[in-house]
Amino acid sequence: MKIVMNGESRTIEVPTSVADLIQTLGYAGKRVAVERNGEIVPRSVHQQTMLADGDHLEIVVAVGGG
Repeated sequence: MKIVMNGESRTIEVPTSVADLIQTLGYAGKRVAVERNGEIVPRSVHQQTMLADGDHLEIVVAVGGG
């Protein structure tokens, strides 16, 4: 299935949840904000939110520093 993530087209396995994608990207355990098709996906539903062909995602990872 094809999705657009942070402006780039990607092909991912089916079925894939938001949590699965975060794990695959190596972001598990990090502070991550996910927007799917213009709506924020709360962390509490990452596992239940399944991605669909053509979804547009924006994923932002918080980076500490100072």
